[in-house]
This record gives sequence, structure tokens and C-alpha cells, in this order.
Amino acid sequence: MWELIQTNRSKSIFLFLAMGLVLFFLGYFIGAALFPPDGGIFGIGIALAVWLIMSAIAYYTGDSIFLAASNAKEITHDIHPQLFNVVEEMKIAAGLPGMPKVYLINETAPNAFATGRKPEKSAIAVTAGLLSRMNRDELQGVVAHEMSHIMNRDILFVTFAGIMLGSITLISEVFLRGMWFSGGAGRRYRTGRSIKGGGQAQLIIALAAIAFAILSPLLARLFYFAISRRREYLADASAARLTRYPVGLASALEKISSSNLTLFTANKITAPMYIADPMNMKISGLFSTHPPISERVKILRKMAGGANYADYQKAYADIKGRPSVIIPGSGLRDKNEVPIRKPSVEEKKEEMKDAARNIGDLMMAANGYAFLVCACGLKIKIPPDFDQPKLNCPRCSREHEIPIAQLAAMTTAAAVLSAKDRLASKDGLMDQNKEAALAAQLPPQLYFRKSTGWESFHCSCGRLLQLAPTFSGSHIVCPACGRRTLIKS
Repeated sequence: MWELIQTNRSKSIFLFLAMGLVLFFLGYFIGAALFPPDGGIFGIGIALAVWLIMSAIAYYTGDSIFLAASNAKEITHDIHPQLFNVVEEMKIAAGLPGMPKVYLINETAPNAFATGRKPEKSAIAVTAGLLSRMNRDELQGVVAHEMSHIMNRDILFVTFAGIMLGSITLISEVFLRGMWFSGGAGRRYRTGRSIKGGGQAQLIIALAAIAFAILSPLLARLFYFAISRRREYLADASAARLTRYPVGLASALEKISSSNLTLFTANKITAPMYIADPMNMKISGLFSTHPPISERVKILRKMAGGANYADYQKAYADIKGRPSVIIPGSGLRDKNEVPIRKPSVEEKKEEMKDAARNIGDLMMAANGYAFLVCACGLKIKIPPDFDQPKLNCPRCSREHEIPIAQLAAMTTAAAVLSAKDRLASKDGLMDQNKEAALAAQLPPQLYFRKSTGWESFHCSCGRLLQLAPTFSGSHIVCPACGRRTLIKS
């Protein structure tokens, strides 16, 4: 696998260096036009400085910026146990050293992306619309695709390519707007420069700079999209191998394509990070951010013989109608058979009204809302800032007591642990041994589930615990104090 990653990376470096040449030539022409006669070197220096600054920002905070721009909110296992279980399964299958963080985007358009500068510090974000439409096999296919981007070291490379594209676009925009508002190149010559002799050559350089400033973002975007399209194919192949069920990803892509919904938090720079075109622009060819979904689906569904890289390569060549090579040679040398497994679940059928309701409830749970089910059957949604001890049901007027975290504060892990033990632990946090010892000292709670939808209750330590509709376990563990709560239907 490491050899495959290296081959994948080395083939993409060529396109990355081509983008670098575009950036340097852009800096040279703009510098030569604005600061003759030796401004070209100065322009290259400025372009390099802009790129280095933006790259440093991207390396250390790029994932946080991208997640914030996407309005992604980190969720816990309580919010969507099935999603966490699938991510953990794919993390183990991919052999990643750490568990990616899981984020949720409050959008009805089904989509997903992965981000992070290295596998140990990565994240997978999915939209609420994706969770409401996918069955388990389809969700596993999408997560495996994004996990493949992390495993293949795509996320950092594409992030840097996107930053380079952003740098080229920024420099071009600043130069062209400056030329427009300052009256263009003619103003420079009206201040005392002659068009004769060297001035004529300088005018040619200025015109070349304008032309290159217009064309360079387009050229860089073509390189950027080429990087993205190739990596999507490889991520599909890796996902099929991880799940051993390529039909799951194919079915998920069909659902994403048929939704015809636009992801409003996406833009032209971030679009290639998603599993499918989030802007729903239906562009094909050189200007597309992704390969055609119909083609990707045909390749995955044609993998009848197995789920190995060689099986994907054969299906790819058959669909293309020519001996095209998309999988590096190191991947094709792997002769281990990967048999295709049987589907694990039936097709999930859900009315659009129910899907929309579940999306809303999912985002409420992610934002700290509590769900109380009244005896009359009404599900009451309580905002996180609600501070009243009691609440009357709007339907039957039955009174409900609202647990307040402060009343149970003395039973928290912080109170059970002595101050001496806490200071002795690293960074003032409980280590795993103390957490296990503490959980053994705390008797389990018992909670009777009242419905099959969203429900919330408080641990005795005051922590709000959520039960999702997909929860099927026998117990839940409080992340604050370690106490187990047995769940009875």
C-alpha cells in the first residue's frame, strides 16, 4: 500500500509543479510590468511569499478553516452511533493510526468530504442529507471513499494545490483590479515614460502580464481539477477494496447524483474535496471537478470478479473502451483475491417528509437539544439554553421535570477523583486506568426507551446523553464520568 501511495503522489507532483510554474511566471510578468527593468525577480519573490504564507496557514489551520467554512459541527457517538461505527470499521480496515473526527453539515444535499494534514489528524464530514438517504452499505461506501483519501495521502496534497490555485487567483485579481482602477498601463507612461525604445518593450511586457493574469487562473484550475479527477478514481478503487462491496458505493453515488440539490456552503475552491460535485453544475470534460458519476457507477457495478485494484482497473478499461491505466503498477501487482461480499442490509425506504424531519432532529441533537417523549406520544425538543426545572407538554399539558446538570454536579468524575489524583494525572485529565476504575465504582443506571426516534436523558453526573433512531446497543457509556446506562425497550 505504501508503494501505491508513493506512486500516486509522484504522478500528481508533476501537475503540482506545473501549477508552481504558472505561479512563478505570473509573478515574473507582473513584477516586470510594474517595476522595470529588474522587477521580474521581485515579482517571483512576492508570489513565493504569498504562497508560503497561505500554505503555512493551510497546513496548521486549513482543516479548521475548511470545516468552519462548511458550517460543520463535530458530533459524538451518542448523536449518530451508526456513523461512528462505520467510520471506526473503515479506520481499522485502512490501518490508520488514529480515529478521524466526525463532523456533520446542516445541509439537505447528500455529500461528504475528508480533510486534515495527516492521517493522525484528520476529519470526515458528512451532510445531514446523506445520513437521511443512505442505508448502511451505502454509508459505508461513502465513508470508505473518504477514508481512502486519507489513506492515500490525498487530503494534504489537494489542500496545498487548492492554496496554490487560491494564490494565483488572488495575485491575478489584485493586479487586474489595480490596473483597472489606476487607468491601466497608459498612466505609467503618462508620468514621464516614453513609449519609444525601451518603453515599447515595457508596454509589450505589460500587455503580456495582463494576458497572463487573465489566463493563469484558468490554467491553474485545469491542473487542479486534473489532480482531483484522478484521485477520485483511485479513492473509488480503494473504497471498493476496503468494503469488499463496490455496489454500496455505486448505489450511494446514484442517490447523490439523483438528488439534484446544491450544497450552498461549497465554492469553486473547495468543490474538488467532496465525493461528488457539490455545486451540481453538471460540467464535464477538462473543467469538471469530478469524473462523471455515471461512469464511476458503471465501473463499480462492473467489478463482478472481485474488489481488488486489478479488478477495478479491468472494469475501468472495459468502460473506457480502451486500455487506459488508472491504477499505478504497484497496485496491479497485488494478486491477493478480494472476494465481493453480500449486502448486509435491505434498501432503506423513507418518505421525504420523514427524511426532512430526521435531518432537522439530527441537527438539533448535534446542537445540544434534548428530546423528551411525553406519554401522549409527543416528542418535545428542548433547546440547550432552557433553564426551567419543569415543562408542560403542549399537547396534553402533562408536567415534565427537566433534569438540571448543576443539581447532580457532586456525582461527577471531578468530584469522585481527589484533587491530588487530578494534579498527578497528565494535563489535569483522567487517564484510562482511572476512568476504568471510576466506572467500576459507579453503579449502572437504567433507562427505559419510550420510542424508536430521538430521545435524550441526563446521566447522574449531569451530562446530556442522546439516543439516535439508529441506536441498537444494550447500553451507553457517559463520556464525562464513565458510568454505564443500560437501555431497555
